[in-house]
Amino acid sequence: MDGILAINKPRGMTSHDVVFKLRKILKTKKIGHTGTLDPEVNGVLPICVGRATRVSDYMMDSGKTYIAEITLGTQTTTEDQTGEVIATNLIEENQFSTTEIDDALNQLIGEIEQIPPMFSAVKVNGRKLYEYAREGKVIDRPSRKVQIYSITRTTEPKYHDGKVTFEIIVQCGKGTYIRTLSSQIAEVLQTVGHMSKLTRTESGGFTLEQSYTLEALQTMPHESIQSILHPLEKGLTHLPHHEVDEQTAQRIMWGQKIKGIIPPLTGETVMTHNNKALAIYMPHSEYDNVIKARKVFTD
Repeated sequence: MDGILAINKPRGMTSHDVVFKLRKILKTKKIGHTGTLDPEVNGVLPICVGRATRVSDYMMDSGKTYIAEITLGTQTTTEDQTGEVIATNLIEENQFSTTEIDDALNQLIGEIEQIPPMFSAVKVNGRKLYEYAREGKVIDRPSRKVQIYSITRTTEPKYHDGKVTFEIIVQCGKGTYIRTLSSQIAEVLQTVGHMSKLTRTESGGFTLEQSYTLEALQTMPHESIQSILHPLEKGLTHLPHHEVDEQTAQRIMWGQKIKGIIPPLTGETVMTHNNKALAIYMPHSEYDNVIKARKVFTD
């Protein structure tokens, strides 16, 4: 069984839990996810099966879309609803106009810097940050640049219990922490806040509408599941493609260096023949007009 399948991950389940269950449902061990979703986050989790596991790293690099609920007025240890409240700031009724909130969102569109939250899987000095956090330690961690393509408020602000809540849709690049973005939105508005709910609606080119629940898969015949798997090419749509002739295709399947490709490659490119992905090639670092294999997909 080979291909890519989008799972609608429920809240309360880790990405590893999903892989564990799918190995039993699909009766195969060669399964991998394309980037973790926190246990309390639901939504699209693309899963690679068989040969398609070779493209999982590239799917992680693609853009993602989220629906997030932001709550202003309380700050938590984890920057989301699962943490302990460590700061409060009473929000008065109608304290923020919709224009003020939208202006704050617009200020965070583009390339921004984020410091990964302590409760995250980012490694510092060989250990995951959440391991330090569970020991009560807060350590310095390097900031990273992430890309926010768009942020749109989708609900009216709802004031309650000294707080205000509203939903946004975020389109972003890899490595973005929506939890941290929520704190940054609060900071622009000169208050404190956290992410109180999150759903991923798109990842790796798959949408929530294209995703299947584990319960649905458990009731499907094995051959029916095979028919809904997408080819590994689906996970590479965000990369440039270059179609080659049969002779060049044979050399690519052998992983040979290629010279004189027109137009020249400018970065990692999917090499195809008859629209079938053969490999990912990239410019050679030492020789002009020569490309080399980054990853070959043929057996």
